[in-house]
Amino acid sequence: MIVFEKPEFLNESAERTDLIEKLLDIGAALSSAQDLGGLLNLILSKSREITYSDAGSVYLVDHSDKKSKLLFKVAQNGSQPRLSFKEFALPLTDKSLAGYVAITGQSLNLSDAYDLPPGVPYQLDTSFDRDINYRTCSVMVLPMQNRQGETIGVLQLINRKTKAETVLTAENAWESTQQYSEWEERIVRSLASQAAISIERNQLQESIEHLFEGFVKASVQVIEARDPCTYGHSERVAALTVRLSEEVNSVNTGWLRPVYFNNRQVQEIRYAALLHDFGKIGVPEAVLTKQKKLYPAQLEIIRHRFALAQRTMEMECIQSKYQYLLEHSAYRKHQDEGPECSHCQQIEQLDTRLAEVKTRLADYWEVLIEANEPHILAEEPLAQLRELSRQTYRDIDGAIKPLLTADEMVQLMVQRGNLTPEERSAIESHVTHTYEFLSQIPWTKDLKNVPGIAYGHHEKLDGTGYPRGLKQSEIPIQAQLMTIADIYDALTAGDRPYKRALRTDAAMKILRQEAAHNKINADLLELFEHRQVFSVLGHSFDAKVESA
Repeated sequence: MIVFEKPEFLNESAERTDLIEKLLDIGAALSSAQDLGGLLNLILSKSREITYSDAGSVYLVDHSDKKSKLLFKVAQNGSQPRLSFKEFALPLTDKSLAGYVAITGQSLNLSDAYDLPPGVPYQLDTSFDRDINYRTCSVMVLPMQNRQGETIGVLQLINRKTKAETVLTAENAWESTQQYSEWEERIVRSLASQAAISIERNQLQESIEHLFEGFVKASVQVIEARDPCTYGHSERVAALTVRLSEEVNSVNTGWLRPVYFNNRQVQEIRYAALLHDFGKIGVPEAVLTKQKKLYPAQLEIIRHRFALAQRTMEMECIQSKYQYLLEHSAYRKHQDEGPECSHCQQIEQLDTRLAEVKTRLADYWEVLIEANEPHILAEEPLAQLRELSRQTYRDIDGAIKPLLTADEMVQLMVQRGNLTPEERSAIESHVTHTYEFLSQIPWTKDLKNVPGIAYGHHEKLDGTGYPRGLKQSEIPIQAQLMTIADIYDALTAGDRPYKRALRTDAAMKILRQEAAHNKINADLLELFEHRQVFSVLGHSFDAKVESA
């Protein structure tokens, strides 16, 4: 029987066809890689795969500082896969193999890295081999160049094995490896160029994300600069909302089971939470930072008005005394002590009346100061305020005027909180301002829901929220998550001068009441409580919390 062997050129053709298919697969994989670390590992592993390389590394050129450097980013070793490598920086000089290639843009294809041609500036750092009992033999170092011909990185392949399955040691490395062929060098150089484009695209994407991250942080700083009382609120709400969304991902029962947020959706939630209050930039600063029912300037004017009223009454008392003494001075020459004592009594009565009026004025001031606090007004203070609203004084021009104006009374008569209906409407408008601002940003496809999520964070499930009065089915679940986080932080924050911070258990009690009245999502709140999402802020239960 005659056995015909397959011609050598057919074997090479099959291998090259297989290689081309692998290169096509690699190209598709490079295009879909997202993070830089994963991309660099993919480039190195695929390059090793098609060249039977035992090990390798990837360097990136960094020109961010005045002194350019090489960043050792990724390393792999098939014979010692458990080795761990840490990123470090090298000076960008021609003293190292990678540095020489990065500077010159020329490839190196060495049969033995320990035996270099005379006169070359570069040399192999053998300390790594000594540390892990390894032997570097054949080495191929290639520049990764972008479309402009700039070297942005270096791909270094080590020990081209004769058999892919061989595990190399210091003892068998020389006999088990060979020099890289010119064909492999051309193929990998082409791959390195394609990798450079992918790296550049990835770096550009990272730069855009860093740019946007900086924009978001700057926007938060703008909000906090206008409203220092809520410093850190946006970051805390973002941390709580992101943590709650991650907890939702872990639920495997009930209606939440199919709900899952991928990494980009979590980032979308984070941006929406960070920017949810940006619209406060469109709210008048005086209203935004208002701490009491009256503005500080108003209270100062009223204080001067009270002082003027007291001074006017003192002057009137002095004038009454003077007038009385003028009218009755003739009696002092002809009358005995009895009538003179009567004059003294009259003057004392004027002084007593003045003291009573001053006391009453001081009492009214105390009523006003108490009513100015942003707490719930009881019936008695309300009655005292109504009495105060009827009090008048004589101005310096002699005109009779009220101690408090109608507008001041409207503000002081606010029964809950410190805002009038008009001021509250101005504050609530921040949600619409936020949406209008965020809608102007050309969001990428995977962040397009940021405006809508932020728009819904003050809506309530029963339709009583603002600004649109949406019902549960109309409110994005991401916004429902943020609502819980927003309310919790507002209740527990210790930096609000107009209210005291609540303990965690007290805040949870209020949140459960909101859920019971169908204001917020009860299932999400239960998850928030039992998974202790608030612990992301360092909070823990201050006391035993009843089950929801």
